[in-house]
Amino acid sequence: MPLIPEEPQIHESAQGPRVTPASGRTAPTPRPVPGPRPAAPARPGRPGPPRPTAPVQRTPRDVAPAKSGPSGPTASVAAAATPQIQLIPASAEGALDAAEEAVDLLLDSGRAPGDVLVLTTGAQHPWAEHELSFGEAAYWAQHDAGDDVFYADGAAAARAGSRPVVVVAVNGGPASAAVAALPLAHARAGALLIVCGDPQQINSVLGAGV
Repeated sequence: MPLIPEEPQIHESAQGPRVTPASGRTAPTPRPVPGPRPAAPARPGRPGPPRPTAPVQRTPRDVAPAKSGPSGPTASVAAAATPQIQLIPASAEGALDAAEEAVDLLLDSGRAPGDVLVLTTGAQHPWAEHELSFGEAAYWAQHDAGDDVFYADGAAAARAGSRPVVVVAVNGGPASAAVAALPLAHARAGALLIVCGDPQQINSVLGAGV
């Protein structure tokens, strides 16, 4: 609300003494009885206080969505999808024994049996031969259950599902068997791929630095 300017007060000293003709004495200046004050006109150029306005609410379109860069979640998932590769040198005759020792170490370290898949490029593992004698349906049913270590021929790696750890025993067979089994084993391994066999042969398939 604009302030109402006060009426100017004229003091007696400013007007000077007032002399009455009868006595020659100065008489006080009579003060007028103040009446109701008129409303003060609005002063130009000085508007009253602005009314508060409602806050502006942003819509979701005002904020641009965050973009994931090369070091964002996508890169982390891609890095986690690449399994670590471990090479255990062994001859074709000793590759299966080396694979068995690797499985024992995995289980002793806390790995669950259902986390491990073992593939062979040559002769079948005795467990696989025994279970296949009851028929392929019962054999693959155990694979699908995922309750224990599963042993399979490298040629069947395409049918086997992914597991956190894949162990490959390059225990003979034609060279083409290792060439076909190792890339499939690498694709099936979620966290770790262990290859037991001749390092030169394995490196030629998976690449140098394995």
